[in-house]
Order: sequence, then C-alpha cells, then structure tokens
Amino acid sequence: MTGDKKGFPEGFLWGGALAASQCEGATLEDGKKWTTGDAMPYGVFSDVIIPPPDDYLKKEAIDFYHRYKEDIRLFAEMGFKTLRISLSWARIFPDGDEEQPNEKGLKFYDDLIDELEKYGIEPLITLVHFEIPLHLAEAYGGWANRKMIDFYEKFVRTVYTRYKDKVRYWITFNEINVVLDAPFNGAGINAKPGEVDKQVLYQAIHHQFVASALAIKIGHEINPDFKIGCMVANSPYYPLTPNPDDVWEAVRKDRETLFFADVQARGAYPGYMKRFFKENGISLEIAEGDLELMKANTVDYISFSYYMSYCASADPDVLKEVGNVKSGIKNPYLKASSWGWQIDPKGLRYAMNMFYDRYQLPLFIVENGLGAKDELIPDGEGGFTVADDYRIAYFKAHLQQAYEAIQDGVELLGYTSWGPIDIVSNTFSEMEKRYGFIYVDKHNDGSGSLGRYRKKSFYWYKDVIATNGASLFQG
Repeated sequence: MTGDKKGFPEGFLWGGALAASQCEGATLEDGKKWTTGDAMPYGVFSDVIIPPPDDYLKKEAIDFYHRYKEDIRLFAEMGFKTLRISLSWARIFPDGDEEQPNEKGLKFYDDLIDELEKYGIEPLITLVHFEIPLHLAEAYGGWANRKMIDFYEKFVRTVYTRYKDKVRYWITFNEINVVLDAPFNGAGINAKPGEVDKQVLYQAIHHQFVASALAIKIGHEINPDFKIGCMVANSPYYPLTPNPDDVWEAVRKDRETLFFADVQARGAYPGYMKRFFKENGISLEIAEGDLELMKANTVDYISFSYYMSYCASADPDVLKEVGNVKSGIKNPYLKASSWGWQIDPKGLRYAMNMFYDRYQLPLFIVENGLGAKDELIPDGEGGFTVADDYRIAYFKAHLQQAYEAIQDGVELLGYTSWGPIDIVSNTFSEMEKRYGFIYVDKHNDGSGSLGRYRKKSFYWYKDVIATNGASLFQG
C-alpha cells in the first residue's frame, strides 16, 4: 500500500468457499459412497437414515460435479484469486478403509483443479469438511476410534502426492471445534449434542489433533512449500455486563474455541484444559509419540469462519438464543439477520486482533457471509437478478473492519466468502437460506432448472476484487 490510498495488501487472495457435500451432488456417482455429510440432517436428530428420501437435496445439490466449469467461469468473471473447496473423502476412498484409492474420484479433482489453474485461481483445499465415509462412522464409531488416524493418513498422503505441484494451501479440518456441539457433524459420532460422554468426545478430539499434526508433517515432507492451516468456527464472546463473573464467563466461552487453535498453533494442551480434564474426570489415552508429534508439527496459519458474536453471562436465568450450531446471549446493541444471526462487523476486527495477538501467525478468513431469502426478479434486460443490497451492506461492513485489522498490524492472507454461489445448507439440507453472489434456480422441494443468475452483489464483489478493496472506501 502506498500513500493514502486504501486497499488490501498486494497478492491478497480474494475468493469464495464451498464444501463438497453441499454443492457437488452425484452422491453415488463414479464409485463414491455415502458420507456422514450426505446423512445430514438425519445423523444429528435420529438414527442415520441411508438412503435418504427421494427429495433429499444433497443427492443433486447444485450439480457442481457436472457444472463446475460453468461455475468456475463465473468465479473467474468476478476476478477470484482463490477458491476454497473440500475433497470428498468418499470419492477417493469410498469406504475409507480401502488399500487403494478410487481413480475416478481423483480424476474428478484433477480436472477441477486444472480448471481453476486455467483461470489463474489458486485452490485452497480443506481435507475434511464435515464429512467422512459413512462406513467409518458405522463400522468404527468415527473419530472416537484411533484407527481413524491411519485411514486419514492414507487419504491425505494420497491427495498430497497427487496434487503436490498444483496446490499450495491446505486446511486439515473444517471448523474443528464444532465437534463440541455437533459430534456427528464434526467427528462421525452418531449421538445427539450433549449425549456424548466427555471422555469419548475429548478422546476423539485428541485423535483429530494427532491426525492434523501428522498431516502437517507429511505435507511438509512431500512439499516444503505447502502452507497447512487449522480452521476454527469463531464467534467471540463479550461479557453481557461489567460484572466480573460475566467477564470471566466470556473468557471461559472463548476458550472453547481458542483451545483448538492453541493446540494446533502451539503444539500442546494448555493449562486451563488440563484443569478441565482433571475436574471432569477425563483421562486421555495418549499414545507414545503423540505429544512430540503435535509439538513438532504446528500450523503455518490460522483460518477461521466468522458470522456473528455472542454475549456471555454467568446468570443461568439469562435467555440463550440459538445461533449457527452454538447458542449464546443476544447483544442488545446489534441488529440481526432474518435468520436471527446478529450482525457484528466490528466483532471480526476484534476476533482478528485476538487471534493475531495470541499466535503471531498469518490469518485467513475462509468463511463469512449472509444467509437470506433472496427473490429472483427481472433485470430489465431480458434476464434475471437478485437486488441483494442487504448482502452488499453486510460484506462491505465486514471487509472494512478486516481492513482496519490489517492496519492494526494483523497479517491477513485472504478472504473467501461463504458461499459464492447458492448451495444446499449442511445441517438441514435446504436451499431457502442463500449466501451466494450467484443465484441457483433450485428450491426446497427439489424443483428448479439449476440455472445460474448473477445477483447485484456479483458485480459489487467483482469491483471490490478489481480494485483490491479500494472500492470499499469510495462513495
């Protein structure tokens, strides 16, 4: 940056983020088998139901599996520098415990990555994004079983070797801390939230920490230029009042997230968690070499999602509201989206400073966006669009605060919106809540042409990228 002109750092990675189970469809095509992501929402609220009902939207999703070239062309039109995607483990190892990978699954990601390269879009790959082969959940109990580390190792070694010359940025687990509130979603443990024994839950988390460290070790051996990060769902907590009890409750709640970054960035269990384990009768089974592996293989950067903040109170009678997966207390100073998610742009700056002060590692905002009920209307030129000024206002306010955090001294690698094109929601498998800059003609009942239409925000984000953020401060 030079002079007084505002803008983001040179080489800043602008883009968007997708998850395989929410966009690809083709759930059983070319050798792929069912995943825990395919089983949502059934695995959260009842026994896993496979196959799902005929009108289950993830079966086809937005058909990215067959239409990725069209969608990448639209992302390129917006000027994307990066696209965050996830690999469906079950496309590559359909059951998860095979000796040899499925070549058709690898070929699909070959072609997808090549298409990104064609437009100069750098892939950012999440290895596990809320889905593992369903067989691993049913036969082994998911990440509660230490055997998962070996299966994961084979998977990541396979894809690292395959794409070592085409991919630089990797994420080991999506929103790894969500396992606390959604054990099936995060770890393939088929139980309702709150019904998993703490010993089992934290043992599963330990297995994921070991697997993440192993993935970093293997990745840096295969290609020393790999940049491998962790990823947490970050909703910071403010004390509801200045009461010291509320302040401490906010600290405690923040630590539920920070714990996961602490271990992966610092390589050891923090003292506050050792106390928690002791007071809750948790005795982790730690194999020889686990702690040394974790200490020697910490992340290259911290990536995170940010949608909202919460308040915290030590008063058990204060009403808690449901947010994304977690619940928290509403902030009386903030407005909310139509889904009740409070909108707090300055909370993003706060979160970025908190992370950077704590770790002194580069950050990457890999999810941020506004879900809304969009209305497709004529654009006056024979086509259709969405007048989503509310989404533009949301992004503008958040990106301005990200800029302020950079001025505070935070090193930010990039920003990938969630999701740049309308996709099926993970938890409830619906299309009604839309995030994209691109409207997809598909609805909750499964109807629609799957046609793609540029929203007003499409052109707005295109201008933001073209000016490297300078347009955020004009007009």
